[in-house]
Amino acid sequence: MLNLEKSAEAFAEAKNLMPGGVNSPVRSYRGMSCPPPFIARAEGSHIYDIDGNEYIDYVGSWGPMIVGHAHPQVVKALQEAAARGTSYGAPTLLESQLAKKVMEVYPSMEVIRMVNSGTEATMSALRLARGYTGRNKIVKFIGCYHGHSDSLLVKAGSGLATFGVPDSPGVTPGTAEDTITVPYNDFEAFKAVMEEKGEKIAAVIVEPVAGNMGLVLPKPGYLDLLRKLTKEHGTLLIFDEVMCGFRASLGGAQAAYAIHPDLTCLGKIIGGGLPVAAYGGRREIMEQVSPAGPVYQAGTLSGNPLAMTAGLETLNIITAQPEPGEGDYSRKLTLKTKDLILGIAGKAREAGVALQVQQAGSMFGFFFNDHEVVDYETSAASDQEAFKVWFMSMLEQGIYMAPSQFETLFMSGAHTDEDIQKTIAAAEVALKKVAEFQKNR
Repeated sequence: MLNLEKSAEAFAEAKNLMPGGVNSPVRSYRGMSCPPPFIARAEGSHIYDIDGNEYIDYVGSWGPMIVGHAHPQVVKALQEAAARGTSYGAPTLLESQLAKKVMEVYPSMEVIRMVNSGTEATMSALRLARGYTGRNKIVKFIGCYHGHSDSLLVKAGSGLATFGVPDSPGVTPGTAEDTITVPYNDFEAFKAVMEEKGEKIAAVIVEPVAGNMGLVLPKPGYLDLLRKLTKEHGTLLIFDEVMCGFRASLGGAQAAYAIHPDLTCLGKIIGGGLPVAAYGGRREIMEQVSPAGPVYQAGTLSGNPLAMTAGLETLNIITAQPEPGEGDYSRKLTLKTKDLILGIAGKAREAGVALQVQQAGSMFGFFFNDHEVVDYETSAASDQEAFKVWFMSMLEQGIYMAPSQFETLFMSGAHTDEDIQKTIAAAEVALKKVAEFQKNR
């Protein structure tokens, strides 16, 4: 049995200090039969809690740790940067260096604005889209999460889905009226909305690879339809690649599916573990942002030197030219991820457990059901109780995964073949427990 005595004490204290004891809802382990492990440190593919437990980590701080925790190159650069000062509130060369690095990989982002979180990026991109088009309405997809700004907390996934809250109190009816929701991967529903209201819609925002209802892939041709109809109606297409950027492929989902969005939101990896995000796109659109244009957006800590340093070093690592005969960083991560999920899928078949596995590059996820998962409805129809049995068994065996079926898991360059084999072995034990649970309930 996993010993989390110190973590339980820490959580009890934290609940008197912070709402629910946490600073982000899914960390609370609500619905699980244990307190959240309180993490003391991390290195490579492993994290360590205050009770002395060691875990192989597939959360990776929810995605950004693509090179692993405490990578020596990133740590060294951060130490040197911190010695020069942690924030200036003034321009630095690092901002331009990181912007150019991002543009090399994402050519659709002709001009970039750095911000501090994915929420800031998506919120700012939507304000820009409204300012640029002179329209008010936006389209989002049920189960896609784009941060916690008001207009985007309508039919969002991830933490809201985990806690059974489809819409958040505090969002005004007026705000909600300007947000049109459409089921993800539903061709006809999207066509109908654009036919009826296309001339009033400023932007369509989408996670091109959805990561907040579990990992859900776009159906063939779906993203092409979004691009085609938004162009026809003068509506901006915004790809929220905060999660799938540099993950679905090095160039994100837009490279993997050959789509050129008008605006892109990035986060996670471009901060290398520090709070950074960005939005960017066509020059004529981005030049509407203050001080070049009238659409206001600002941030004192945006582009701070520590965050720029961590992001730049991380991107240098994952974009480095591979040795002769080796695949690039993204390709190697994709193959590692495939080895892991195929191994787990095989153990599920042996145990007689219906398990859907999904992969997009170095992102992956599991659904306990016997049907294809294509949207929020089919994701929510999965066996949530079986997931809890799975999660607890994996945690007890030292495998750290997200405590919700509605989250996505991540591979890093620090994960070894030994890590993967240990994880598959743990999955075999966990899936036998799931099979027994499903048989006896």
